[in-house]
Amino acid sequence: MAQLPSKTKSDSESATKTSPEDVPPKKCLDDFISALPTREGWARPLIQYKKYWFNPVMLKHILLAEQAFVPRADDIILAAQPKSGTTWLKALVFAIANRARYSFSDHPLLTRHAQDVVPYIEIPGAGTGHSDIESSLPSPRILATHIPLSLLPPHTTTCGCRIVYLCRDPKDVLVSRLHFENSFTKASNISMDNAFSMFCEGFSPYGPLWDHCREYWEASLVRPNHIIFLKYEEIKADPVQVVRKLATFLGIPLTQEEESSGVAQEVARLCSFEMLTSLQVSKVGVTHHVGNEVYVRSSSFYRKGKVGDWANHMSQEMGEKLDAIVEEKLKGSGLVF
Repeated sequence: MAQLPSKTKSDSESATKTSPEDVPPKKCLDDFISALPTREGWARPLIQYKKYWFNPVMLKHILLAEQAFVPRADDIILAAQPKSGTTWLKALVFAIANRARYSFSDHPLLTRHAQDVVPYIEIPGAGTGHSDIESSLPSPRILATHIPLSLLPPHTTTCGCRIVYLCRDPKDVLVSRLHFENSFTKASNISMDNAFSMFCEGFSPYGPLWDHCREYWEASLVRPNHIIFLKYEEIKADPVQVVRKLATFLGIPLTQEEESSGVAQEVARLCSFEMLTSLQVSKVGVTHHVGNEVYVRSSSFYRKGKVGDWANHMSQEMGEKLDAIVEEKLKGSGLVF
């Protein structure tokens, strides 16, 4: 694989990039995290670290990944803010990358939750550590993350791996976030007004959203051969074309024979919202997050999957206010929603 072009890093990336010496030793992590700013409002209190907000358990594992995760040049990393379509992206890329291994009639995605076929960098499997991710998976690995670009483990952005970033209209992200939070914890009953106020301040899990998106967006402009920036709405509008686009970006473009036999259409069908939500594995059971510490119902990863559903949950005035905030925060970047 070709090496990354030697260009200047974006200001947002270089300004907050974490180096190994910034992260305290493993035995000191709990004390380090407990001393960081804490704020309540969502289902669980969040901790602020390097301008972003995290569940404290998740932050601990992000910092552990900083120390233990070793990227490979042929890794495929799927990145997104939570509630931006990560499950869909996992299914699409897994199906594209493994299309020669599995038939569409007997595919792993028909019996395994899309969240489970692609592991997270910062979320170890039940009872395992981060080092198990790198040692147990053969190359090329497909891995996912919600970590902001500036906080990714060292060398992830310079080793030559490919990063696929997915963003979504912030208004729909907020609505999905609110529903997830209220279903995640039974005692949680966050109102739209409160969620809206916090989100507009940039206070939300892995937020501010605009900083998260901007870091990956600006990096994709500098290194387009290694970072591709997609929008959820783009996939909804033409999933077949996005399948082709992703296959080309990943260095495994569809062959003429595959085009003739409708492989792109089959991938899009297999990974469609309708197909994935109809599967039994998406309706029952739980998915382990952060080892044995967090459990999420499998069905919680799917809601409506619609573009513009925000209009059913917030006023037009609220939508316009959030649009104005996002536009101002992204001013000068060229990124628009």
